[in-house]
Amino acid sequence: MCKDIPALFGSLIFSDKVMRSKLPKDMYKALRKTIENGTHLELDVANSVAVAMKEWAVENGATHYTHWFQPMTGFTAEKHDSFISPSGEGEVIMDFSGKELVKGEPDASSFPSGGLRATFEARGYTAWDPTSPAFIKDKTLYIPTAFCSYSGEALDKKTPLLRSMEALSTQAVKVLKLLGNDTVSRVNTTIGPEQEYFLVDKDLYKQRKDLIFCGRTLFGASAPKGQEMEDHYFGVLKPKVSAYMHDLDEELWKVGIPAKTKHNEVAPAQHELAPVFDTANVAVDHNQLTMEIMKKVADKHNMVCLLHEKPFEGINGSGKHNNWSLITNDGVNLLNPGSTPAQNIQFLVFLMAVIKAVDEYADLMRIAAAGAGNDHRLGGNEAPPAIVSIFLGDELTAVLESIEKDEYFGKHENVQLDTGAHVLPHFVKDNTDRNRTSPFAFTGNKFEFRMMGSSASVANPNLVLNTAVAEALEQFYDELKDTKPEDMEKAVHELLKKAILSHKKVIFNGNGYSEEWVEEAKKRGLYNLVSTPDCLPQFIAPKNVELFTKHHILTKEEIYSRYEILLENYVKTIIIEAKTMVEMLTKDFLPSVSAYAGEISKNAASTKAFLPDADLSAEETLVKTLAGAYSALTEGTAQLKDAVEKASSMEDMLEAAQFCRSELLGKMEALRLTANQAEELIPDSMLPYPTYDQLLFS
Repeated sequence: MCKDIPALFGSLIFSDKVMRSKLPKDMYKALRKTIENGTHLELDVANSVAVAMKEWAVENGATHYTHWFQPMTGFTAEKHDSFISPSGEGEVIMDFSGKELVKGEPDASSFPSGGLRATFEARGYTAWDPTSPAFIKDKTLYIPTAFCSYSGEALDKKTPLLRSMEALSTQAVKVLKLLGNDTVSRVNTTIGPEQEYFLVDKDLYKQRKDLIFCGRTLFGASAPKGQEMEDHYFGVLKPKVSAYMHDLDEELWKVGIPAKTKHNEVAPAQHELAPVFDTANVAVDHNQLTMEIMKKVADKHNMVCLLHEKPFEGINGSGKHNNWSLITNDGVNLLNPGSTPAQNIQFLVFLMAVIKAVDEYADLMRIAAAGAGNDHRLGGNEAPPAIVSIFLGDELTAVLESIEKDEYFGKHENVQLDTGAHVLPHFVKDNTDRNRTSPFAFTGNKFEFRMMGSSASVANPNLVLNTAVAEALEQFYDELKDTKPEDMEKAVHELLKKAILSHKKVIFNGNGYSEEWVEEAKKRGLYNLVSTPDCLPQFIAPKNVELFTKHHILTKEEIYSRYEILLENYVKTIIIEAKTMVEMLTKDFLPSVSAYAGEISKNAASTKAFLPDADLSAEETLVKTLAGAYSALTEGTAQLKDAVEKASSMEDMLEAAQFCRSELLGKMEALRLTANQAEELIPDSMLPYPTYDQLLFS
C-alpha cells in the first residue's frame, strides 16, 4: 500500500494544480472561467491547453490520446490516436493541437441511436468537456467528451446531463435571489454513488457460460448456507478480498476518484465501495471509470467482478445508491436543514421543490432505474419496491404538517442517546432515521435514490431529478416573482402549504416491503410500474416529453430514440439469456442428467447381479426422478427455443419486450426450477459447471 497517499491521489489527472503550473496565467484564467461559469472556450485557449496537456501526458509515459465518451450502450467508448506526427526525413515529433483536443470524429452509425442515424449517416463528433478532468490510463491520455451526431443530436449520456445541470442551476439561482440571496451565481448538483458488486474466482467463472454471456447465473441450486446468519455484512475482509480492495483504492486514487468507504455487503461474496461527493458530471464519469477499474483489478487478482444486479438467485442482488444534493457556488448545501428546519425558509422551499418534482415525475424516476437486471431486485425484499415514494423521517414530516395546519412547530432539541454503558461516549441522534425500504430517502442533507441497479449509469436518475426539480423551481419562481419583499415570508408560507397539500401523498415513512403499502399506494394514486416493459412507455408520455423539451434537455426525436434503445436493450438482454439457457441445457446439463441416471442404473444392475434380494427402490426412484427432469427439461428447452425465435422476429419493440417478460422469462424460470431440483441430486463432480457453494464460498 502506498504510504504517500496525498502524492498518489490525482497523480494521473490533469488537475487544477497541473494546469496552473503548465499554462500561462491568462490562459489558465480563461480555462477556469469556462469550467466555473460555462463560458465558451476560444481556440487559442484550447491550443494552449492542448500543448500543456500533451507535455504533461508524455512526461507521465503517455503515447496516445483518446476522446472518452458514454454512448447509449451503457458502457464507455474510446478510439486511440498516437501523439506522433511526421516531421520529414523519417522522423516524428510529439504533437497535439487545440482542434484535436476539442473535437474528435467516431462513427455515429455504429452506436445505438434509436433511429436518429442511418447506417450511411456515419459522421459523429466528440466534444471536449473541460469540466471533467483528463486522466492517464494504460499510457493513454483520456479526454472526457460529449458525443453527438453530424446534425447535433445527443447520442450519449453526458450531453443531456450537462444540459440538466445548467437548467437546474438557472432556476435555483432565480429562486435564491428572490429569497434574498444576492451572493449566489451558480448551483451545482453533487452526487455520491455507492457501488455494490460481487467477486468470484476467475477459474470458476470461466466454467459458467451464463456468467460469461449474461453476467448472472441462469441455474444454480442454493448453497446450504446463504445470508441467513447475517454474518457477512460488515464482516472481517478475507485476505484475498482485502488485497483486491487495497489495489483498487490505489488505482482509483491515481485518477482522482475519491474512494472512501469499503466493506462486505449482505450476501456472501458481495461488497461495496463508496466515494466522496463530487459534482454530478464528474461523479458520473468517475462511476463509469470505477466500474471499469474494478473489473481490471479483479482480473489481476484472478477474480472476476460481477456488476449484474442479480448474479445469484436466493440471495441479495447489487444496487447503486445515488446520493444527491444541491450546493451553491459559495459552498452552501441547500438541503441542509440546520438546527431549526421549520424556520429555514430556503431549505423548506428547496425541500418542497424536490418533493413536488418526485411526485409529479415518479414515472421518470422509475424509468431511470429500469433494466432487465434490476427487474429481478425491485420489490424483492432486498431493494425498494417499484413504487416511488419519499421518506422524510418523523421530524421533517411534522414540520410540513405544522405548515399545512398553520400550527407552530417548536424548536427541535438535539437528543443525546444513552447507550447504557458508561464507558461509551454519548452522541447526538440524527433528526431522521434510515429507511432501507424507501426508494427516495432524505438522509440529513441529501436525498438517497436507492432504486438504481449496480451496472447502470448514474447519469439517468440525475438527468431526471435535475430537470424535474428545475421545473418545480420555475413554477415556484413564477408564483413568487411579483411578491413585495415585506410580503415574501407570508407568500412562501402559502406556497409551501399549497405544495404540501398537493404532494404529500408521495411521502411515506413506513415499511415499503409490506403488502399494506402496495394497497395504500394504489389508493393514493401512485405509480406501481413493476417491470421495465411496464414503465418504458411512460418515457414518451406527453407530460414527460413536454418536461424535457421545455427545458431543452432532450428534443422529441432524442426522447423517442432513447425509448427505442431502452426497449431494444431489454429485448436483446432477455433473448441472449434465453439462448444461453438453451445452449447450457442442451450441451451441458442434460448430458449430465443422462450420465448420472445411467450410472445409477448401471450400479443398480451390478448390485442386483450380486445381491438378488437387495432393496433398490431408492435407486429406482432416483432414476425415475432424473428421467422425469430430463423429459421436462427437453420439452421446456424446445418450447423456449421456439419462443426465442418468435421474439426475435417481432418488429414492434414494445410488443417484443412484453412478450419477453410474459413468455420467455416465465419459461426460463420454470426450466431453472426443474434444473435446480435435478442439480441437488447430482454429485458436484458430474455437474458441468461450478455450484453456488463453490462460487460464493471459494
